[in-house]
Amino acid sequence: MPPRTAGSIGAQKIVLGSVGSTNKSAADLIRLSKVQHGAVIVANEQTEGRGQRGRTWQSHPGLDLTFSVVLMPGNLRAEEQFVLSQVAALAVRDTVAEYCAGEVRIKWPNDVLVDRRKVAGILIECELEGERLRSVVVGIGINVNSSEFDEDIAATSLRLEHGSPVDLELVLDHVLERFEHYYGMLRSGREQLSEAYRQWLWARGRWADLLLDGQLVSGRPMDVDAHGRLLVEFEDGKVAAHGLDRLRFAPR
Repeated sequence: MPPRTAGSIGAQKIVLGSVGSTNKSAADLIRLSKVQHGAVIVANEQTEGRGQRGRTWQSHPGLDLTFSVVLMPGNLRAEEQFVLSQVAALAVRDTVAEYCAGEVRIKWPNDVLVDRRKVAGILIECELEGERLRSVVVGIGINVNSSEFDEDIAATSLRLEHGSPVDLELVLDHVLERFEHYYGMLRSGREQLSEAYRQWLWARGRWADLLLDGQLVSGRPMDVDAHGRLLVEFEDGKVAAHGLDRLRFAPR
């Protein structure tokens, strides 16, 4: 892959040994003014990886990818931050699809599944300046070469899907290339970005078990609105948009 230009995604790459969290390491580097827009912090081992709702993200040293991308979005408002989730999720989805024969989709808000098995997760953390995003850290974990997972986790890896070991650097380069591609749509084609996310939305148009305010309900995910809320049609015919504070998919 040709060298990336200054300021592009991945032009600045920092590789660390063992860290608690690449997101935390990235945030520390931002505070010290040691990274710029597009910087990527990669860890050989992450001991305190986090997922949504305070869950942990399990990865295996030397086998999987754990990294964070630093963004300085400029004029992007805080209420628009879900577009960055779309960018990251689509970049990871495209990459995973290169190695997997199964259906690769984005499970709202930002997990990537092969069929019904989780292969990647994304966690985005923001620093605000007034109403605008001053800096954003996009943490990404991809199961690349792991082959054993806890029995209570429906998970898979690129190696298991591909049938042979996968080169970590090639996977990382592909994610960053696609990240740059989709990030460019923020300036020229947000509707195109939203349509791509909608196209790959897991369970879209199908009935699924959901938890709404802790109660089990059945609904059909239809889309995601501009604020990142899942738009769902319920059994009574009503359509409503809810965020993670009220809605999530029921455990399988």
